[in-house]
Amino acid sequence: MQMFWMGVRRPGRILTLSVSFFSALATLLAPGSPVNAQTTAAHRVKVLIYDRTRVDAWQWFAAPPYASTNGYGESLLRLGVAQKLQHWDWELELSQPSVLDAPSDAVSSNPAQGQLGLGGTYYAANGNNNWPAAAFLKQGFIRYDGAGKALRVGRYEFFDGAETRPANATLAWLQTNRVSSRLISNFGFSAAQRSLDAVDGYWNAGTWNVTALAARSDQGVFNMNGNPELNVDVQYLALTHSQAHQRVLWRAFAIGYHDGRTGVVKTDNRPLPVRSADHTNIRIGTYGGNITTVIPGGPGQFDFLFWGVLQNGRWGTQGQSSGAAALEGGYQLKVRTAPWLRGGWFRSTGDNNPNNNTHSTFFQLLPTPRLYARVPFYNLMNNTDSFVQLIDHPVGRVAVRSDLHWLQLTSGHDLWYQGGGAFDNKVFGYVGRPGNGLTSFANVADISADWRTTKNINLNFYYGYVQGKSVVAAIYPTDRTMQFGFAEFVYHWMSR
Repeated sequence: MQMFWMGVRRPGRILTLSVSFFSALATLLAPGSPVNAQTTAAHRVKVLIYDRTRVDAWQWFAAPPYASTNGYGESLLRLGVAQKLQHWDWELELSQPSVLDAPSDAVSSNPAQGQLGLGGTYYAANGNNNWPAAAFLKQGFIRYDGAGKALRVGRYEFFDGAETRPANATLAWLQTNRVSSRLISNFGFSAAQRSLDAVDGYWNAGTWNVTALAARSDQGVFNMNGNPELNVDVQYLALTHSQAHQRVLWRAFAIGYHDGRTGVVKTDNRPLPVRSADHTNIRIGTYGGNITTVIPGGPGQFDFLFWGVLQNGRWGTQGQSSGAAALEGGYQLKVRTAPWLRGGWFRSTGDNNPNNNTHSTFFQLLPTPRLYARVPFYNLMNNTDSFVQLIDHPVGRVAVRSDLHWLQLTSGHDLWYQGGGAFDNKVFGYVGRPGNGLTSFANVADISADWRTTKNINLNFYYGYVQGKSVVAAIYPTDRTMQFGFAEFVYHWMSR
């Protein structure tokens, strides 16, 4: 196994400047200052600071003469002000993402090999810039909230499947990590992330929740300028119910998706001339549901999860007919470190015939793909994933997790897909490499450690190793192994 951390530079200058600036602003707005002296504690304007600095290192599948081994830094600063009144609240937040020394030689001229890790993606998405940076309005909204109902309008982040806050800690973890963000999310792993210009609302009645959203997606994710709006919109409606002492949670939902970027070439398994001539909009309906439950048993508890969707509509000139399903379960011991062993199976449809009038590839819309693909070289499209994972808390504030994945392409006549949806008006947002009639894809082993060192500081570490199979070997014959790792510093603070 090749060592690949050499030569990665740590981005510290931007973090130092940002913390100094935010500290001065926090002092200005601290209790006792002239600003806060005019407001009550309950209605005080609060300052929110989030600062994430990450060092990434890749050893992508070999594609000589291009640099498959590379490193770069990422910095994400988010500064917000918010206020909550009796039935109203508002928030304004600025974001300043930067990528530090993105590799310029990590994009292969061979279209099948493409971008050799996310460093190459950042470089290409920002006009071949090694040091892309920008600042933009990340969130700006006003919300009415009262008597079990709320209405919000403006720019903000949205996470499908996270409409409720389960009191049961196991259900809450499953909702956040194994249900939420599969289809609509902020792409939180990326530097610029994603926001929506939207109106949404919810209605609570006891254990029932109804949530609705109508939104247009904004630029961002890999493009550092997140201000422009895209010609991509979604509509979302969900009914969620919790029952049996917060041990069962289920949701039924429907999503409408429209992509009107008719000048952008779609990513699918049709020949390039056919795709280039297809300037018809994408309109897809997604209908599905999920259920999670926790059942006490012996010295611990069992958990079970099901998630599934069907899709129809139009994929440009083709009809859309696709779907996906996930089935997972686990057992957690009620001892000091709370070890938790889980396993599962996921399958999404792929397209077996590029020459008919039906597009059968499951389409993941606007997700955060890394939640379900921790080494971000694949997503949930045309994918079959069998996995086991172990979660433990060996020391107080340290959480350790390790996964093993056995990956297959559902259809070898379709593509190996990567990406998380529209983020620019010039590129589609998903990339695809040919399956070449093969389905044996890759095995993945990884480990992470997340350490909450103080109330405001987290240190996160990750390492993943990939053994490519026949699908990978057909495209990268020189070396079909991959390594990816990062070290991350996160600072978050909110004034009282």
